[in-house]
Amino acid sequence: MTPLFYVIIRLMNKMEKALGELGHMDELAVQDSPVHAMNAGAKLLCTVIYILTVMSFDKYDLSGLIPMLLWPVLMFQMSGISVSTCFYKLRIVLPLVMAVGLFNPIFDREIMLQIGGVGISGGVISMITLMLKGVLCLMASFLLVATTPFDNICAALRRVHFPAMLVTLLLLTYRYVGVMTEELAVMTDAYHLRAPGQKGIHVSAWGSFLGQLLLRSMDRAQELYSSMLLRGYHQHFHYAPVKPFRSRDAVYLILSLLFFTVVKFWNLSEIIGMFVTR
Repeated sequence: MTPLFYVIIRLMNKMEKALGELGHMDELAVQDSPVHAMNAGAKLLCTVIYILTVMSFDKYDLSGLIPMLLWPVLMFQMSGISVSTCFYKLRIVLPLVMAVGLFNPIFDREIMLQIGGVGISGGVISMITLMLKGVLCLMASFLLVATTPFDNICAALRRVHFPAMLVTLLLLTYRYVGVMTEELAVMTDAYHLRAPGQKGIHVSAWGSFLGQLLLRSMDRAQELYSSMLLRGYHQHFHYAPVKPFRSRDAVYLILSLLFFTVVKFWNLSEIIGMFVTR
């Protein structure tokens, strides 16, 4: 077998793996658990409030932010989805999030904490806080997508009068990433057939390659959107089986909001620490 054959097989495996992970997300969203059975609007509202609460913490308030980790961990346990699955799915985004605030220790060197005789600067504390904020927001967002079919999320957005154009854009972006991946696979195979033995795509071809990918994607997107309209899609998601808002959804919202409020206005880490050290 020629080296070109191995290159094509390797690329096909990568594309199949990417498409498989997209399909796995849809499989996670239709599982049976107390979290999956909740109303999509309640989960969406709770997720948004959670993210806003996390982002509202001061950059030095690391001890106050840590208890916010309890909510997503509890939701993961109730949904039957492991936290490791979340981190594996977000393995590409997590390094970018963790890079936020890396330069804070350089610019903020004032010592704010002493641990065992070692001084901890404000830059280190703010860096860890920013990283934790990013991780918590990603966990909450992943939890929403992994426990709710995306059509139901879009239907919930329309129920709160989110702009129809933005909802359609979100739906098309999520649903047809696989189509774009297939287009990328076809173009990559065609390129390697015309440039046998070359590793990757040459720098001189990057511009034309991306331009062709954009044009092909726009054509496919227009065709797919026209097909959706012909099949009765009118941006109202009448086909989405949205679960009704029930009393348990109200209890879930109230308890979650109560927990967010308590953690925001009372530093649970300090309170627990005071009881432990007595």
